[in-house]
Amino acid sequence: MTMINRTIAGKELLWFNNTLIAIQVSSADGEDGICVIEHRLPHGDSPPLHVHRNEDEVFHILEGQMRFQIDGQERVVGAGETVIAQKGLPHTFRVESPEGAHTLTVTRGSDFETMVRRASRPAERPNLPPRAEPTPEMIAALTRICAENGIDIVGPPMG
Repeated sequence: MTMINRTIAGKELLWFNNTLIAIQVSSADGEDGICVIEHRLPHGDSPPLHVHRNEDEVFHILEGQMRFQIDGQERVVGAGETVIAQKGLPHTFRVESPEGAHTLTVTRGSDFETMVRRASRPAERPNLPPRAEPTPEMIAALTRICAENGIDIVGPPMG
């Protein structure tokens, strides 16, 4: 899957785990602290089950199909649909479409954006990074960075 497109082109590109991201609107850009992050995610991608202490997390699906689990309830969504994971509710997702997914994530405040920036590395090219299984050290580092930014990992990714 080729990852370059007009919405990502021209933005700072980061590799966040196995995904490609671009911060379209930083929480520092406006008075209300709104952050919009564009994601390209590969098939099967799933973050660990986690809880945001301070921010709701809104997902808008641009392309692909994803299965969300929010507070124990599952929902499959596709292009054009929007899902909210309210702060305090455990949630995760899994990319179900073989071609991957393209999403926008919207939060209010800097916790999520700061965590993503700290846990990412500059993208070497405008497509997905080489797929890598997380090592115990990577999991420990992500858990620590999340906790420092108001996000608690409370379970494994979706299988």
